[in-house]
Amino acid sequence: MEKIMSPKNDHIKLAKKLTVKKYQKDYDCYLLEGPHLVHEALKAGVEPDVIYITDKYENDRELRPFYNKLVLVSEDVAEHLSATPTPQGMFAVLPLPHNELPKPLSGSFLLLDGIQDPGNVGTLVRTADAAGVGTVVLGKQTADAFSPKVLRAMQGSQFHINVVSGDLIKLTGQLQRAGIPVYGTELNDRAKSYGAIAKTDRFALIMGNEGNGLRPELLAKTDVNVYIPMRGRAESLNVGVAAGVVLFHLLG
Repeated sequence: MEKIMSPKNDHIKLAKKLTVKKYQKDYDCYLLEGPHLVHEALKAGVEPDVIYITDKYENDRELRPFYNKLVLVSEDVAEHLSATPTPQGMFAVLPLPHNELPKPLSGSFLLLDGIQDPGNVGTLVRTADAAGVGTVVLGKQTADAFSPKVLRAMQGSQFHINVVSGDLIKLTGQLQRAGIPVYGTELNDRAKSYGAIAKTDRFALIMGNEGNGLRPELLAKTDVNVYIPMRGRAESLNVGVAAGVVLFHLLG
């Protein structure tokens, strides 16, 4: 097994760059950190370019089929590659997926409009996965799906669910023409309680920016706006929690 003991190694320098969107696009791959996430990728059939491990993972059974892709690294290298204060000791360089919208458009969709917090984006993808949503679409000014923080928050759900980027205004019209209702999330005079919406497996739900909500031009295109009645005194819910409430209702 090849060994790399220095963070100054050219392969390690490149792997570190693959946490940055520009280099991910240039090289068409990204760096994934952590044994749980790497194992999820391998279970999903993703073919790694290389897997960097510290010595504690030399006998990892799940890595045995990929022995020719394993490279042993020092703790110093792991610290250099890690995006967290405590390195987990396993990293994989994986090809960027080139997911597309289903053709023809069908099923359930979660659309994210300007969700900027990486933790929220990851939580929303994970929640959509748990609820049984088919596709998550990351719209304008939404945090990138392959940033280290989003990858950690998704907890491997990106390997179970179709995650794509797209123009939400254009997509909203396409969904409606395909007979798929588009639900916005805003409290206004015409909004309906989420409980009044019939359960269905054909819909699109749009969640908006944490502070500003949906863009007005996108909100104007929705079929129905829904809200969650608040029984307590809290002014609002976290966007991930709110999405979970509505998604589990619709797909329940």
